[in-house]
Amino acid sequence: MLKLGILGSTRGSNLLPLIELLQQRSVPAQVAVVLSDREQAGILDTARAHHWPAFWLSAQQMSREAYDAMVSARLKDYHCDLVLLLGYMRIVSAPFVQDWQHRLFNVHPSLLPAHAGKMDRAVHQSVLDAGERESGCTVHEVSEIVDAGPVLVQITCPVQANDDVDSLKARVQALEVQALAQAIQQFKLENRHAICTH
Repeated sequence: MLKLGILGSTRGSNLLPLIELLQQRSVPAQVAVVLSDREQAGILDTARAHHWPAFWLSAQQMSREAYDAMVSARLKDYHCDLVLLLGYMRIVSAPFVQDWQHRLFNVHPSLLPAHAGKMDRAVHQSVLDAGERESGCTVHEVSEIVDAGPVLVQITCPVQANDDVDSLKARVQALEVQALAQAIQQFKLENRHAICTH
């Protein structure tokens, strides 16, 4: 059984559809723990409603490295095989990246490397401003340089003539769960001998 650690700062709207899609595709994965840097993050409510371990870890008066070490220790307490950043609004430290090398995935709402370094609505506005005809999402390994890790999965969609930020964001978001599921399936296949049977 693949154990997923989830880091999120927002509603985590991708979490439930992702788990449902993995189950439909017969990927034996379960949420081991959900952690957030924000006490009121909706993703914690979602996790608790489904009886998954969920914790707010305050970053107040902590260096990035010290906070990430605390997060990493909690993920290891729950024997996580793979860590997903779902709307996680922190830039993780180099030691954290090294600790979870090849096991730390992020989904970005553009076709990286295009529009790297931007977040949320700013990404879609940038696509529209550039007059691009295609957008999409990218699941990539997290590296020490933001949005520069190896690309694992990309799914594209058209940019329509009447799109605004909200309509484009909705179309891209609908692809994010599919891309994450594909990346998790690939990870499972490539690491099937290394993943413990918990």
